[in-house]
Amino acid sequence: MFLCPLQKGIRPMNTLTTFRFPEGTCIAQAQPFAGVPVTLESPARAVMTDLTHVRAATIAPDTPLTEARQTMIHQGVRLLFVVSQISCMDGLITSTDLEGERPMQQIARRGVRYEELVVADVMSPLATLDAIDLEELAHADVAKVIATLKQVGRRHLLVIQKGSPHQGPRVRGVISLSQIERQLGQPIAMLETAGNFAEISASLAAAA
Repeated sequence: MFLCPLQKGIRPMNTLTTFRFPEGTCIAQAQPFAGVPVTLESPARAVMTDLTHVRAATIAPDTPLTEARQTMIHQGVRLLFVVSQISCMDGLITSTDLEGERPMQQIARRGVRYEELVVADVMSPLATLDAIDLEELAHADVAKVIATLKQVGRRHLLVIQKGSPHQGPRVRGVISLSQIERQLGQPIAMLETAGNFAEISASLAAAA
């Protein structure tokens, strides 16, 4: 007797087996990436957020600051890329920009309320940001990244990938001091300028 492939008990060879959920089925929870522990001697790429692997959190320049804060909270980030045109970057806004001196300066100068301020009022424009080259980063270690952050007095650095004949330069990644601190497992003092491995090791030891 010929049986139709869809008849009960018979599964076509080009399909997957299906089943119904058992009682007590739960949703998998995201877990922190358990990679190799980071030290000062680790490759610098270990502390870079690669934007080809992690989607950049973006916001429009005309977004109210109150909404920008909620966006950071919902996405679990402290930095947003300010974008007015798809894939093209106007600048950055961080949680410090939302709560620091910039909003207060705008309020005092313009006589407006905080709720009236938008991202463009307090963000860091693209031309004012510090960046490093992806190729140079590939030959550096974490200690050198920290020294660079200290030298420029920044909590973030953008990583730029050089362009090609068919594509211009692009922001390939971002380095965050907060992320480095989490990966190292200790805070990093930014007041003094440390320029080499020994000085940075000494400053971290003092902070531990």
